[in-house]
Amino acid sequence: GAWDNAKKYIECGGLGENHRHKGCLTHAAAVTGDTVGDPCKDTAGPSIHVLIKLLATVTLVIGPLYLNQVAVYASD
Repeated sequence: GAWDNAKKYIECGGLGENHRHKGCLTHAAAVTGDTVGDPCKDTAGPSIHVLIKLLATVTLVIGPLYLNQVAVYASD
């Protein structure tokens, strides 16, 4: 993910020579983000996928009913 890419970017010297070594604070922050982010991504991803599917289904079912009611009230 993005944190892993950031870590590799730092290691290859993308932020300059002062931030390239693995003991620097910038590299440590990227490693921490990568370590914390991976489990969150792995557990939250499937849950969010289900939520998006549910929201899309509810919208497709309720949307036409809502538009019908709006048209009825607008014609009065």
